[in-house]
Amino acid sequence: MNRKWLIALILFILLASGLFPAPAADEALAATGNVEITGSTVNIRSGPGLSYSVSGSLAKGEKVSVVSQSGDWLEVKADGEQGWIASWLAASAEAGNAEAEVAGKTAVSAVDRLNVRSQPDLSASVLGQMNAGDQAAVISEAGEWIEVDFRNTRGFVSKQYISTSEQTAEKPAPATSSVSSFEIVVDALNVREKPDLSSSVEATVQKGEVFTVESMDGNWVEIRISSDQTGWVYAFHGHLSDQSAQAVEKTSAESGNTVTVITNGTNLRAEPSTASSVVSRADAGDELAVVQQNGDWYQVSLPDGSSAYIATWVVTSDETAAEESEEKEQPARKKGTLNGLTIVLDPGHGGNDGGTVGARKTKEKDLTLQTAETLSHHLRSAGADVILTRQSDTYVDLRKRVSVGHQVAADAFISLHYDATEDNSVSGFTAYYMHDFQEPLAEAINTGLSRKIDLRNRGVQQGNYLVLRENHQPAVLIELGYLSNYNDERIVTATKFQEQAALGLYTGIVNYFDGQAE
Repeated sequence: MNRKWLIALILFILLASGLFPAPAADEALAATGNVEITGSTVNIRSGPGLSYSVSGSLAKGEKVSVVSQSGDWLEVKADGEQGWIASWLAASAEAGNAEAEVAGKTAVSAVDRLNVRSQPDLSASVLGQMNAGDQAAVISEAGEWIEVDFRNTRGFVSKQYISTSEQTAEKPAPATSSVSSFEIVVDALNVREKPDLSSSVEATVQKGEVFTVESMDGNWVEIRISSDQTGWVYAFHGHLSDQSAQAVEKTSAESGNTVTVITNGTNLRAEPSTASSVVSRADAGDELAVVQQNGDWYQVSLPDGSSAYIATWVVTSDETAAEESEEKEQPARKKGTLNGLTIVLDPGHGGNDGGTVGARKTKEKDLTLQTAETLSHHLRSAGADVILTRQSDTYVDLRKRVSVGHQVAADAFISLHYDATEDNSVSGFTAYYMHDFQEPLAEAINTGLSRKIDLRNRGVQQGNYLVLRENHQPAVLIELGYLSNYNDERIVTATKFQEQAALGLYTGIVNYFDGQAE
């Protein structure tokens, strides 16, 4: 008998008799049951990974059945269709038993402007704010945090600033229908035609402006821009209120706001400019009464009765000072995710600073914002709290960009740029760092990009840029190709490149944090 046939026959007999175990099925694929979506919006993908195409989405609170599991990804069935979702953005539906213990209770805010956050962590993004006396239905408890449903938005509030009681019929928790206005809290914000980051930009609104709310769709708010135009903005970038827009504007004008200085030796100037003379200095913790705001500067009252100007990026407002004075505790992070991490994305240039202009008239400032928006979607899907230094075509001072990272104690600061030089034959992407502690992040991101995009890899280099030099956080500045090179410009403006570059950046960021945990 042929030797190969003999071996095959022996193996068959052993398998049939059970003496030689068959290869075990992947234990990860044995998972079944139901899960509830905990992320605000979770993408359904064609395969178990962020590089697979998006075939649909699920909203927070939806329940789906699990077909199988592969690593950190769950294969689920929703409305007859199957796809994959990230396991860290869902929880077992059995958790409902724990929620039942607190069902029927109401959380009552004891302070004004209590932040309702997306996760039980002070670094998590703010979904909304409760004023003193506002009520919300309690969903569950998580340590020192309580999960609530406030105006149809699920989020977390600190136990320290609320009291709980049994629900009464006297004052039910406000519903979405009671939301009347939305106040912008970022410097400038794009208003989009539809509730989607890929939708066209209809207008730009500014910090402090208040608009009437027409409707809501998940974490998107439809606001009335003018008598004949509405548009959509992300709820994370403002404050919802059940008061009218006129009432909120009046309250803001009459309130005596204060700001708290965040660093010792902060300059107070005679005029709202860094070129103006220094009239006094303040130290970390000093509280100053705000007279008015002038662009990126606050006019504040001094103890001797005089006034001076202080930059907005070296202070924190009274809205969050009470919460953020608590010690920040990082939640446990699973390998391969970004849960509990705060990442600042810095789209280079903007406003009157257009950056470089390509051979085919591509504007750097537009391209960096597009890249940042695409990347932010991936990072948020992985559980990160993402903050952009600008959300629209507006100028942001370089020192203010750095200060954003310092104020939120960012775990990483990523500045996005596109390069140019007089020699149009130069091409490729480069990762820059300044301080030694920033180099590992630059190395990881450079490696991630090299595996996703086809441009020449110019490697990791030291660069004396202000956003790196003045940064206390792990920070990198990425040049994603040369707009002065015709071929580079053609490549980087393609939608496919933007998606692949975002995936490369995302992969590098995840690998960096996985390496830090080892």
